[in-house]
Amino acid sequence: MAKQDYYETLGVARDADAAALKRAFRNLAKQHHPDRNPGDESSEQKFKQVNEAYEALKDPQKRAAYDQFGHAAFDGSAGPGGMHGFSGDFSSSMSDIFDDLFGEFMGSRRGGPRTMRERGADLRYNLEISLREAYDGKSAQIRVPSSINCAPCAGSGARPGTSPGACRTCSGSGKVRASQGFFTIERTCPACQGLGEMIEDPCPDCRGSGRVTKERTLSVTIPPGVEDGTRIRLANEGEAGLRGGPPGDLYIFLAIKPHEFFQRDGADIFTRVPIAMTTGALGGHIEVPMVNGGRTRVKIPEGTQTGRQFRLKGKGMPVMQRKTAGDMYIQVEVETPKNLTRKQQDILKEFDKASSDSTSPEAAGFFARVREFFEGMGE
Repeated sequence: MAKQDYYETLGVARDADAAALKRAFRNLAKQHHPDRNPGDESSEQKFKQVNEAYEALKDPQKRAAYDQFGHAAFDGSAGPGGMHGFSGDFSSSMSDIFDDLFGEFMGSRRGGPRTMRERGADLRYNLEISLREAYDGKSAQIRVPSSINCAPCAGSGARPGTSPGACRTCSGSGKVRASQGFFTIERTCPACQGLGEMIEDPCPDCRGSGRVTKERTLSVTIPPGVEDGTRIRLANEGEAGLRGGPPGDLYIFLAIKPHEFFQRDGADIFTRVPIAMTTGALGGHIEVPMVNGGRTRVKIPEGTQTGRQFRLKGKGMPVMQRKTAGDMYIQVEVETPKNLTRKQQDILKEFDKASSDSTSPEAAGFFARVREFFEGMGE
């Protein structure tokens, strides 16, 4: 059976240029590729015919021989360098097909500079604030040394008045390819590190990096209710990217200083307040400080014992991004008198003589159980 004319196989005119040949080959190869037509023998055969025709016509010398002698120009040349079926040049001619079939998914299509820009590094800044500042919130000014875009070259890395040129190694694609049999291996261009361009005349200010180190002053808004370890992100305030690449982010980590009176647990505030023995026994009122800088008056009922807590609802820390607040807990510590005068000692002795088990019921009950315990051991 006579072979079909190569131009007819590709569906092009005999005077078609290289671009038209390549375009027709790509379209037909994608249409009849075995991966798109599994088990279809006619498509597989058509795929081989399209490849054979393109192999013959893409090379100017082979095309000239075919135009003059037709298929007879290649009779007996099915060995190395031949053009029948899956020939020795198959992998090189198919690299364009893999571009079209998989390039959209892998982000590796050819046809222009890749111009990949490396993103700048993220930065961390540690900021210490007081508990009162965490309660109220604040606006803080911080000074951050970081890399910024070089102003003279606008971050390009090239001397002002010039511009980077396409990398000669990868022709601006940022990738280089190597064929190994049927497979084509693609890797980042080692010459330009994937940028797709090279700088012939670097900027003297940044030495071609496109960025310089400078200290910047930034304003940070700290919302009310932040906790120890809260992280605040300032987008695009990190290091500038290499050669005009996008900047990183700045992360501010908050630490809250220990307070003289208060301990914090989430949105709740705790404080310990010592009171006189007489206040605990007779009752009274005490004034205690609050986180917001004010004071509050707390009533102490008579007979108050050490460890008793008084809750002030809604007097704790505000909750971030909510209109609620935690509670404040006041724990009293009844203080035993010290450094008594003779008169005070005499008064307490008289008080002790007049006391009974009902005056100190917990102590009386405890020692009664102790006596019972020892009596039981004696028996």
